[in-house]
Amino acid sequence: MNETESVQLIIDLKRAECNEILNFTLSQPTEVSEPYCPGVFDGWSCWPDTAAGLTAYTDCPEFITGFDPTRKAHKICTSNGTWYRHPESGLVWSNYTTCVNVDDLYWRQKINSIYETGYLISLVALLLSLFILSYFKSLRCPRITLHMNLFTSFAANNALWVMWYRLVVPYPEIVRSNGVSCQILHVVLHYFLLTNYSWMLAEGFYLHTLLVSAFISEERLVKWLTGLGWTLPGLFILVYTVLRLLFGDIEQCWINESPYTNVLIVLVCFSMALNLVFLCNIVRVLLIKLRAGPSHLANNRPSRTLLQALRATLLLLPLLGLHYLLTPFRPLPGHALERSYEVTSAITASFQGLCVATLFCFCNGEVIAQMKRRWQYSSFRPRANSYTATTVSFVRSTAGPTTGEDNV
Repeated sequence: MNETESVQLIIDLKRAECNEILNFTLSQPTEVSEPYCPGVFDGWSCWPDTAAGLTAYTDCPEFITGFDPTRKAHKICTSNGTWYRHPESGLVWSNYTTCVNVDDLYWRQKINSIYETGYLISLVALLLSLFILSYFKSLRCPRITLHMNLFTSFAANNALWVMWYRLVVPYPEIVRSNGVSCQILHVVLHYFLLTNYSWMLAEGFYLHTLLVSAFISEERLVKWLTGLGWTLPGLFILVYTVLRLLFGDIEQCWINESPYTNVLIVLVCFSMALNLVFLCNIVRVLLIKLRAGPSHLANNRPSRTLLQALRATLLLLPLLGLHYLLTPFRPLPGHALERSYEVTSAITASFQGLCVATLFCFCNGEVIAQMKRRWQYSSFRPRANSYTATTVSFVRSTAGPTTGEDNV
């Protein structure tokens, strides 16, 4: 049973329940003075007999997406004993506009705008980084190969999130219709979301292995990590998808909270925990190696060592995804920290791709050197060609013809 059928079943049950109440009321002496508006079921809620000039209130229906069931809807009984009619449609009207927290709705839309903008900017930066790293073949090495896989995962995930915020979020009817394409988009999006974590784990494992192991084939390690980075998330997303299909948890484009989401959380927590361990050990080993540096750095060595270790740690935080530790738990709705959490989460999640592309591509010394070399080469070639052409023309004009013929 899809979402539309479920809602219709709830409405049919409420209609039958309301008719029983109204029929029972008709069989009893009325306690409402005339004139009054007779009780009615408006398609969502049951309204009792209401005296003229009064307003009836009822809880907002919980089965309507976006409605807050703790708020109240109302229906006006006019002074002549008839239900209020909307001036534009001329039809009897119940006011459900109060069922939506407009301020909260605007706030959620602003948060979605931060996500969409961040993902879009990060996508452009990641695609540009991938182009640069692919263009300069001399940059190819195991480390850059890992970066390119991570950038590809981020780019795909960001592109899918932009599609989600553009094609699904603004249209509740698409969510309610629960089409197959919407469900597929959800599954594919969450697959690439998991690949982000698997590739951040691959980056952490690679760096940790290079520091603690002196003899290892980087090429073989990268091949092993490449297979792990793309296949491991597929296993988790397969289990997640099968569970939701088997137990019928497939309504509203799968955006509802589901216990089967814990399957995905396992990989996320595993990646974060291991990367935190890797980072601590990387910093430990780095401090040992820096303290054992050249003797001419003995002066102010402690402060210099700590500064270098801190710099390395800050650079690794976005690469390993450990900035998510800033927002480990979502506060309860209405909590004082809820809005701070939402803003921090939106910025750190959506702009991670931009941060990683900037630190490990645009600000990478090897990349900058290659781009400078390419710029100098491109700038030198036109001047060299111009100089050659000028020299040839000068020689030909000064030598003059050796015969009476004009040499062209």
